[in-house]
Amino acid sequence: MDMSGPRWKKGKDGKDFAALAAAQPMSSNVTKLQSSLKGSKLVATLCSGGGDAVLGVNPQQAALLNRAAFGRALENAGAEKQWFQLGAEEVFYLHHALECIVVESASKDLMSQGELWDHLCSASESFPEMYKAYSHLRSKNWVVRSGLQYGTDFVAYRHHPALVHSEFAVVVVPEGSGFGGRCSRLKVWSDLLCALRASGSVAKTLLVLTISSNVCELGSPDCLEQLVVHERTVTRWIAQQCREQRCKPCREEAYKEEEDAECRHHIMECSGLDFSVPFQGLQD
Repeated sequence: MDMSGPRWKKGKDGKDFAALAAAQPMSSNVTKLQSSLKGSKLVATLCSGGGDAVLGVNPQQAALLNRAAFGRALENAGAEKQWFQLGAEEVFYLHHALECIVVESASKDLMSQGELWDHLCSASESFPEMYKAYSHLRSKNWVVRSGLQYGTDFVAYRHHPALVHSEFAVVVVPEGSGFGGRCSRLKVWSDLLCALRASGSVAKTLLVLTISSNVCELGSPDCLEQLVVHERTVTRWIAQQCREQRCKPCREEAYKEEEDAECRHHIMECSGLDFSVPFQGLQD
């Protein structure tokens, strides 16, 4: 299966989704969203007992959230205000990286950046490395969604999921003393092979993001600057495909040798010369 390049979806009316994505780059969509939300000073409310949050926006901002592929629209009671559910990484990215929303607790108390970090880390021990991976891909204008249904941490889209299929199945691997026992992911060959086979079966390339740090304390958002992301794509070696590609020049050479041999044989029959004897030059 050829998985090189994006797999654009097809519109019912024959619309070219690749051209549509090129006309509306994701970086532009995110910038417009950032400007709109920052000007409105919106407040996202954390859900009790987890890292998700709910954000109320006007219809124009709802359209921008959708275009930038943040959150999931909830059923709305009225047209004046629409509600979006944001995941933990999305909440902190909008608050920390884009600085366009503030966040309050379930009890309606405004939270500082440090308090929000502590809350999200207490809700999920792996939040530091997951957020670092999420923000790393988002900063490169990839759309990042949960990869739970594919057995991975995230899936990455080149543009909006309505326009294109996800291209990468992302597995996050922490590496360093600060992450404790969470550093054992993909240490066994069978784990890597399972992840590779699962991603290949759904036409995605396995992307392993290693988040490394040896001396970093994860108690505050300041640690994000010390975390280093290493990108590795892993693909299966398909013997049949490689054999055909590798042997193509060999077959062409073999065909040429056969043609030369037939030509020599024909000349030998016509002239009585033996071309199997090496050429020794003219004899006096």
